[in-house]
Amino acid sequence: MSWLPGPEALEALSLSLKVSAWATAGSLPFALLAAHALARWRFPGRGLLNGLVHLPLVLPPVVTGWLLLMVFGTRGPVGSLLAEVGVVLAFRWTGAALAAAVMAFPLMVRAIRLSIDAVDPKLEQAAGTLGASRPWVFATVTLPLILPGIVAGAVLAFAKAMGEFGATITFVSNIPGETRTLPSAIYAFLQTPGGESQALALAGVSVAVAMGALLVSELVAVRVAARVRGA
Repeated sequence: MSWLPGPEALEALSLSLKVSAWATAGSLPFALLAAHALARWRFPGRGLLNGLVHLPLVLPPVVTGWLLLMVFGTRGPVGSLLAEVGVVLAFRWTGAALAAAVMAFPLMVRAIRLSIDAVDPKLEQAAGTLGASRPWVFATVTLPLILPGIVAGAVLAFAKAMGEFGATITFVSNIPGETRTLPSAIYAFLQTPGGESQALALAGVSVAVAMGALLVSELVAVRVAARVRGA
């Protein structure tokens, strides 16, 4: 019995890294926009936006995956349009990235929003009185101050994407080499006689990634707190 990851396990690990990286990078701009809107803007429907952003945290992941399948499947309102131009998400690794991004999105938004809340609005107002436009104020004043929060949110989102299972398997199934990510591979090995050692090896990798993400996030949080106290 080998306790080292075999070819199938390594393939699942490689796919999970790719899916998580794309999920994190693809959702980061939207998370930054949503966090800034919730922290700084006042507009009708702000509470609804806040609820929609955090909905994946409280919905069962299977429900989220089913909703993604209904919307982005080849027969869904968005998926059918994408299919006409040759873009198919359902039962593809790109769909796994979308599902992971949706599930990780609230964690990223929350981390970035807390970082924005820690920035004194008077600093932004002072830059505005000197003639700087809002985009320039954000780029030169706000963004450097919230960078640790962005990093923390991205790290947490990456770790969440690595561990996503329910929404992914519902939306894109568990296809070896295409959609079988780390959690799906663990599940598959546990259903296979003699696959416990490979499942344990991948579980160890999952624990290491999760603990590393939490440690990095905590270090960044400490740095943000120190910056706020020194401001």
